[in-house]
Order: sequence, then structure tokens, then C-alpha cells
Amino acid sequence: MNNSIWFFDNIDVFQILCPHRFKDFAKEHNFSFLKKGDYVYFEEDAANKVFLINQGKVKVGYTTEDGEEIVTAILVKGQIFGEKAILGEEKRNEFAQALDSDTSICVIKLDVMYEMLRRNNEFSLKIYKFIGYRFKKLERRLQIMLFKDAKTRLLEFIKELADDYGFTNAITGDKVIRHPYTQKDIASLIGLSRPTLNVLINELQNENILTFDRKEIILKK
Repeated sequence: MNNSIWFFDNIDVFQILCPHRFKDFAKEHNFSFLKKGDYVYFEEDAANKVFLINQGKVKVGYTTEDGEEIVTAILVKGQIFGEKAILGEEKRNEFAQALDSDTSICVIKLDVMYEMLRRNNEFSLKIYKFIGYRFKKLERRLQIMLFKDAKTRLLEFIKELADDYGFTNAITGDKVIRHPYTQKDIASLIGLSRPTLNVLINELQNENILTFDRKEIILKK
């Protein structure tokens, strides 16, 4: 795995790419302010914009033919979404919905995004590598969802969090994971109910596999 690509998903893309940082594009720049539950876009909407999160949290997912909601990502401040438009997607195959009451996003028209990428070849290459990495991450997330055993799904997801947000405690050897997700977020991402998630967390803690606090998980060595 290329760590330079991996960590690109966790840096503040907003600070690098938002048009307000570029004099020539500042006039094209606008923010959209959302309340909890507001949709940024729906499935089948035209894919003619890319979005950067300035504040808050955004859920991305799709609805199955049976009406079941599948959450593929929960994104936080500094992250990008709607990026498949850059690759030529004409209609959205997913929805994006604000999860926080005070969510603000930077809206970038596709033609402006193309021009910004054209002017910065190095960053353009990083963006395209990042999109490829995001697809691999989505594939991994869907693989996790295929595990029938809920406990396995949770453990696999925690391992993914460890790769994204974890570091090794030099003294204990434990993996410390400081992540941005609530228990409700985690339950949504792996297709579990909150009560089921709580039961599984308690089981894993009793088995001394991990400890679970609000914003920190410690995966035992």
C-alpha cells in the first residue's frame, strides 16, 4: 500500500483545493449551508459539481431495490465527495446527506475543477490517485458488509479504522485509534443496529480484545 495515497484521504483537502485560496477562481466560489438531514444530492441527479466539507459531516450511500439504505462513507471536515464527476459520471449513483445541524460545504463546478487541475499537474496526479484509492476503499467496505457474522464485520471495520487513524503505543504495543465517528455512524457503516453494536462492543471488551471510548478505540496487542 502506498502510504502517501493512504494518508491523502485524511488530510484537509478543503484547505488545498477550495477555490477561495486561488485569486482567479474566487469569484466562482460559493458555500452551501445545510441542516441535519438535508440532502446535497440524490441518486440520478446531474453530476456536474464536486464538494468539499468545510464543517460538519456528510453521509454518502445508495438505496437498494428493496428500499434498504446502504451507507458507503461518512465524511468529515476537509474531505471531498462527488468526485466521480471528475471521471465522467453524468448522473449520481449515490446520495449525499448532511449528518450535522451546522454543515457547510464548498461547491465547485466541474468546469472550474477541471481548470484548477489542469493548472496544477502535480496535484492533478494526486487527485486521480486519490480517486482510485477511494474506489479501493469502497470495495473493501462492501466486502466487510458481506460478512454474515456481525462480530466479524465489526472487527474488520475496526482494523480498517486502525489503518486510517491508528498508531502504535510504543510502550504497550497496542493500536490506538482516534477516529471521527460516533457509535451511530459505525453502526450505519457496517449495517448493524445500535443495540447490536453495543452488545458486540461489550463482548469484545470483556474478551480483552479492545477498549472502546467515545472517540478512541484501543486494539489490544
